[in-house]
Amino acid sequence: MTGPRSAVDEVVELCSDLIRIDTSNTGDPATVTGEQEAAEYVAGKLSEVGYEVEVLESGGPRRANVFCRLKGADPERGALLVHGHLDVVPAEPSEWSVHPFSGAVQDGYVWGRGAVDMKDMVAMTIAVARQFKREGHVPPRDLVFAFVADEEAGGSYGAQWLVKHRPDLFEGCTEAVGEVGGFSLTLGQDRRVYLIESAEKSMAWMRLRAKGKPGHGSFLHEDNAVTILSEAVARLGNHRFPLIVTDTVRAFADHIRELTGMEFPDEDIEGAFAKLGPVARMVGATVRDTANPTMLSAGYKANVIPSTAEATVDCRVLPGRREAFLREVDELLGPDVEREWIQDLPAVETEFSGALVDAMAAALRTEDPEARAVPYMLSGGTDAKSFQQLGMRCFGFAPLRLPPDLDFASLFHGIDERVPVDALEFGTRVLERFLRTA
Repeated sequence: MTGPRSAVDEVVELCSDLIRIDTSNTGDPATVTGEQEAAEYVAGKLSEVGYEVEVLESGGPRRANVFCRLKGADPERGALLVHGHLDVVPAEPSEWSVHPFSGAVQDGYVWGRGAVDMKDMVAMTIAVARQFKREGHVPPRDLVFAFVADEEAGGSYGAQWLVKHRPDLFEGCTEAVGEVGGFSLTLGQDRRVYLIESAEKSMAWMRLRAKGKPGHGSFLHEDNAVTILSEAVARLGNHRFPLIVTDTVRAFADHIRELTGMEFPDEDIEGAFAKLGPVARMVGATVRDTANPTMLSAGYKANVIPSTAEATVDCRVLPGRREAFLREVDELLGPDVEREWIQDLPAVETEFSGALVDAMAAALRTEDPEARAVPYMLSGGTDAKSFQQLGMRCFGFAPLRLPPDLDFASLFHGIDERVPVDALEFGTRVLERFLRTA
């Protein structure tokens, strides 16, 4: 006779099941699929072991969020939010080695869209939550589990909507953990640091618009909206914003220097980061603001000069740099180009200290005695941008011990996204220990 399944016993199955539910988020509500089905799956797994689950639709059918709370021993302590998103970016099956929504378990990996962003963490969280409920475990403080929609399009139907319309769900939450942190970076001679996200750049999508005089494409024309916009977009896209070493980036560099002896001089910190391997793409983007043009739209016929032209720019701004960034942008664009925000979510930064950080580091060391927890800044964005508005300190902690030769950064939104089975099981053990002590 065997006992009840542990979190580690079922995490791979949960992750594979979640990947098989195609929750592709195109950014267009009319074409979003699968979020409702995924929410119902999660709700079922939690209800099955006795949680009182709330499923909330946000802004229409197919957009759903799942919540439950596990009461802790000390109701006076601030609650801990553990959050994950159910949506994924789209994937083109013809580009993949396996079908991106197969959830295949082969060659030591779980394959599919969302394997690292972030159905791995969702599966780990569900697995640990189920184990705690089966055991009748009472954590030190309340744990709030949230599985939300729409993160990949900024959270308008997920975290943003919930913070605005249902802040009561997060009552008492003072700290939060979510995605893109807790993964290992091997520095040689089997020395591993685990990068804990304690800061992230803002996520601001900007629409640019130029107006001109419409006319026939064969005439002389000096007031062409396409030309005005194109020149402004080129100036912005080619601009190199100033190098800024924030407290979080400096702390990351100091930890790495202590472990390896590498130097990270401010005047060439980007060159030093480049020596860290593939992760340099992630941390290297955190010493400057960026404004990358991503979309252009103008005209309707080859021989008609349009009256307007538009562009979309993906802006990622360092903490404390917003006003200076906008001054530079406006100078580059000039007076003939208007700008407006499509999405405008703030930067996040918190100190890498305190009992929660200590609990993360201790949980990692239980599974990897040589583990060193190190803070870093994420160049992208997460739902932490919304939850910090409720006064929570937010961290990225989805623990994974990764093979030294795995280009982890390339898997986010990449082809053949996959997570090692042993990393998934490692992360589940670490998360269980962390939530028992946090």
